[in-house]
Amino acid sequence: MARLVAVQQQTQPSFSLLPSSLSDFNGTRLHSQVQCKRRVWQTKGALQVSASSSKNILIMGGTRFIGVFLSRLLVKEGHQVTLFTRGKAPITQQLPGESDQDYSDFSSKILHLKGDRKDFEFVKTSLAAKGFDVVYDINGREAVEVEPILDALPKLEQFIYCSSAGVYLKSDLLPHSEKDAVDPKSRHKGKLETESLLESRGVNWTSIRPVYIYGPLNYNPVEEWFFHRLKAGRPIPIPNSGIQMTQLGHVKDLAKAFIQVLGNEKASQQVFNISGEKYVTFDGLAKACAKAAGFPEPEIVHYNPKDFDFGKKKAFPFRDQHFFASIDKAKHVLGWEPEFDLVEGLADSYNLDFGRGTYRKEADFFTDDLILGKSLVLQA
Repeated sequence: MARLVAVQQQTQPSFSLLPSSLSDFNGTRLHSQVQCKRRVWQTKGALQVSASSSKNILIMGGTRFIGVFLSRLLVKEGHQVTLFTRGKAPITQQLPGESDQDYSDFSSKILHLKGDRKDFEFVKTSLAAKGFDVVYDINGREAVEVEPILDALPKLEQFIYCSSAGVYLKSDLLPHSEKDAVDPKSRHKGKLETESLLESRGVNWTSIRPVYIYGPLNYNPVEEWFFHRLKAGRPIPIPNSGIQMTQLGHVKDLAKAFIQVLGNEKASQQVFNISGEKYVTFDGLAKACAKAAGFPEPEIVHYNPKDFDFGKKKAFPFRDQHFFASIDKAKHVLGWEPEFDLVEGLADSYNLDFGRGTYRKEADFFTDDLILGKSLVLQA
């Protein structure tokens, strides 16, 4: 039986990507699909919007990541968009690659409702006065936070909720589909309870379950964790074998999915997984980040997490398991397709964010140094 006893420099093929339909895999096709396509990054992911009736739309949140891209698409479609936030962050910010004119047009049309969503009485009175047609709940975590919104808007046309693929019960049978068992004890149980609430209230709701989201402005250190180490020229420590498979979806593709469920009868009272087309191993992700950002292929160091006490620090940004979901339902029912392949999407993120010197957190190599200092090697 193989056991982890020390560090090994990785010598597997340069990428470990798998298609979402495993039956269509072949090496030649895979190689052609992972080549980084250098493009004009600010235009990649632009949405060709179609005319639709204007709605009075409320976004709960909207200033950090997903909502930044979603609100722009909604404004482009001609909707009146209001962001409900505590007002601690700027309501708008000009995005890298966004023209002055586009930003000016957007910022002049976006509205703001300042408040704390946990102040339920304020939520009820303020929302009832505005009479919104549609609510996008991007930052809701608990069902109790949603009840006041539903109470305030009895004529609400649609409630679109950002849930998570983290609600699924861990299984050996993958990818996860929308019909899979869920885990009522998961750390995302509040999202499950919210979905149940929406169904019980009889509203027209749609729930989106992303896997891992990445892209410019990402506050979750998904790609940023790798970029910090690549920039510093450091080895990348990856737990166990490194062949654990996961899945990333670009934020702009996610925003498009949120647009495509708006007013869509096929999306009524439905759940959709949204992520990228391909699955990728942890090792493959490290190499994809390097390729996308123009760094040399990194040295990869494997370690056994059980050999270390990291305290409250997180040594790796992903759950140490296979974790990916089928996006077939969204493709077939909504006609949605992800535009970004993984390397191209990572390049978009790097060139419009980290590569410009902007990131959410400073580099912290404390856990890396513990791992590298112990000098473990993988032996059979």
